[in-house]
Amino acid sequence: MIHSFRDKGLKRYWESNDAAKLPVQNVSRVRRILRTLHHADKPEAMNIPGWGFHGLKGGRAGTYAVVVTGNWRITWRWDQGAVDVNIEDYH
Repeated sequence: MIHSFRDKGLKRYWESNDAAKLPVQNVSRVRRILRTLHHADKPEAMNIPGWGFHGLKGGRAGTYAVVVTGNWRITWRWDQGAVDVNIEDYH
Protein backbone atom coordinates (compact mmCIF):
# COMPACT_ATOMS: atom_id res chain seq x y z
CA MET A 1 0.00 0.00 0.00
CA ILE A 2 1.17 3.53 -0.69
CA HIS A 3 1.29 5.44 2.60
CA SER A 4 2.89 8.74 1.56
CA PHE A 5 4.21 10.72 -1.38
CA ARG A 6 7.25 12.94 -1.56
CA ASP A 7 6.34 14.50 -4.92
CA LYS A 8 3.18 16.64 -4.90
CA GLY A 9 2.56 16.21 -8.63
CA LEU A 10 2.70 12.43 -8.31
CA LYS A 11 0.33 12.53 -5.33
CA ARG A 12 -2.04 14.75 -7.29
CA TYR A 13 -1.98 12.29 -10.19
CA TRP A 14 -2.64 9.33 -7.88
CA GLU A 15 -5.53 11.04 -6.08
CA SER A 16 -7.25 12.94 -8.90
CA ASN A 17 -5.77 11.64 -12.20
CA ASP A 18 -4.36 15.13 -12.92
CA ALA A 19 -1.06 14.65 -14.80
CA ALA A 20 -0.36 18.37 -15.36
CA LYS A 21 2.51 18.45 -12.84
CA LEU A 22 4.20 15.19 -13.85
CA PRO A 23 7.63 15.64 -15.49
CA VAL A 24 7.07 12.71 -17.92
CA GLN A 25 4.69 12.15 -20.82
CA ASN A 26 4.06 8.42 -20.33
CA VAL A 27 1.37 8.78 -17.68
CA SER A 28 -0.17 5.37 -18.39
CA ARG A 29 3.10 3.72 -17.32
CA VAL A 30 3.16 5.87 -14.17
CA ARG A 31 -0.39 4.74 -13.38
CA ARG A 32 0.52 1.04 -13.86
CA ILE A 33 3.55 1.42 -11.60
CA LEU A 34 1.58 3.21 -8.88
CA ARG A 35 -1.25 0.64 -8.97
CA THR A 36 1.20 -2.24 -8.69
CA LEU A 37 3.09 -0.49 -5.89
CA HIS A 38 -0.17 0.16 -4.04
CA HIS A 39 -0.99 -3.57 -4.08
CA ALA A 40 2.57 -4.78 -3.34
CA ASP A 41 3.17 -6.71 -0.14
CA LYS A 42 6.96 -6.32 -0.32
CA PRO A 43 9.40 -4.27 -2.44
CA GLU A 44 10.35 -7.30 -4.55
CA ALA A 45 6.77 -7.48 -5.87
CA MET A 46 7.84 -4.62 -8.16
CA ASN A 47 10.43 -6.85 -9.86
CA ILE A 48 8.47 -7.03 -13.10
CA PRO A 49 10.28 -7.68 -16.40
CA GLY A 50 11.00 -4.40 -18.18
CA TRP A 51 10.56 -2.20 -15.11
CA GLY A 52 14.22 -2.26 -14.06
CA PHE A 53 13.52 -2.77 -10.37
CA HIS A 54 16.58 -2.13 -8.20
CA GLY A 55 17.63 -1.04 -4.75
CA LEU A 56 19.70 2.11 -4.47
CA LYS A 57 23.11 2.10 -2.82
CA GLY A 58 25.28 4.38 -0.74
CA GLY A 59 23.40 7.19 0.99
CA ARG A 60 20.18 6.02 -0.63
CA ALA A 61 20.35 2.45 0.72
CA GLY A 62 16.87 1.27 1.69
CA THR A 63 15.30 3.07 -1.27
CA TYR A 64 13.95 1.17 -4.26
CA ALA A 65 13.33 2.29 -7.84
CA VAL A 66 11.68 1.31 -11.11
CA VAL A 67 12.16 2.91 -14.51
CA VAL A 68 9.47 5.19 -15.90
CA THR A 69 11.26 6.46 -19.01
CA GLY A 70 14.77 7.61 -19.89
CA ASN A 71 16.44 8.69 -16.65
CA TRP A 72 13.15 9.12 -14.76
CA ARG A 73 12.44 6.70 -11.92
CA ILE A 74 9.73 6.19 -9.37
CA THR A 75 11.47 5.72 -6.03
CA TRP A 76 10.21 4.75 -2.60
CA ARG A 77 11.21 3.41 0.77
CA TRP A 78 9.44 0.48 2.42
CA ASP A 79 7.89 0.59 5.89
CA GLN A 80 4.97 -1.87 5.92
CA GLY A 81 4.10 -0.32 2.56
CA ALA A 82 5.54 2.30 0.23
CA VAL A 83 6.51 5.62 1.81
CA ASP A 84 8.00 8.79 0.34
CA VAL A 85 7.00 7.77 -3.20
CA ASN A 86 8.77 10.10 -5.60
CA ILE A 87 9.37 10.60 -9.32
CA GLU A 88 12.90 11.76 -10.00
CA ASP A 89 15.84 11.89 -12.37
CA TYR A 90 18.68 10.92 -10.03
CA HIS A 91 21.27 10.23 -12.75
